[in-house]
Amino acid sequence: MAACFLVAASGPARAGSAAQPGQSLGLPVGAQIPHGVYWITTTNFGVRDTGPGVTPLNVNATTLAWATPWDILGGRLQLFAAGSYSAIRPQDSDWQSGLGQPLLAAQLAWDLGGDVGFSYLLGGYLPSQTGFAIQTSSLTHRFALSYVGNDWNLTGHLFYGHFLDDRSRSGTVYPDYLNLDLTATKKFGKWQVGGVAFASTDLPTGVAGARPQGQIAVGGLIGYNFGPVNLQAYVTRDLVDRNYGGRDTRAWLRAVVPLYQDKQEAAPNRTLVTREQSR
Repeated sequence: MAACFLVAASGPARAGSAAQPGQSLGLPVGAQIPHGVYWITTTNFGVRDTGPGVTPLNVNATTLAWATPWDILGGRLQLFAAGSYSAIRPQDSDWQSGLGQPLLAAQLAWDLGGDVGFSYLLGGYLPSQTGFAIQTSSLTHRFALSYVGNDWNLTGHLFYGHFLDDRSRSGTVYPDYLNLDLTATKKFGKWQVGGVAFASTDLPTGVAGARPQGQIAVGGLIGYNFGPVNLQAYVTRDLVDRNYGGRDTRAWLRAVVPLYQDKQEAAPNRTLVTREQSR
């Protein structure tokens, strides 16, 4: 969403990806979720150095996840509904806030054996009426591969987003996009520590004068399992940015709360698999 304000006067307006880059870091999203219903809430706050001022952005996302008792093509069916509330202060001007795009999605997750899992998610973002949010519908395809053996979480999570309209009425260009979230963490008792990284890029649009955006960020994560509730915190910093106007430093906090869970299937001290928040 912050990308909507980082527009050069000589080029067309443009928007970033519908899925916030880095939103799934720390989660083994390729693995199956234990049967049950879960509430996942994530908040993040960061500041992008967009000189001469800065652009702070806060995103508060909530997701309801249902790991159903049904399998399709050998994969566990998992359903998600998500929404967000965000606030931004572009270039040190007044704060603006509003609801982001709601997301509805279904996922199949396969247990490949050897503590390896693979998942595919298909979802749809609905238009938002918030002025600085994306104003058109889009599809999100997500592919994840996770290894969760020996207290490790090694996960690669690829997002491909496709906008149903390539422009808004105001002329904002909506490019398709790729995001990649990478996690490498290990559990020590109730603690979880490790490294995270993400990358994002706009795909070519064919629009004259378009300036595709992209970034690469790295960071560290720490988590603690309080029993039924898992907490995770991580900090990321851009190493590379392209056409964002500056680099972003961001702090994230996530809570995973089981509302109902199959106690026989859920492993003790396990960081539950969830599908991430939308913008």
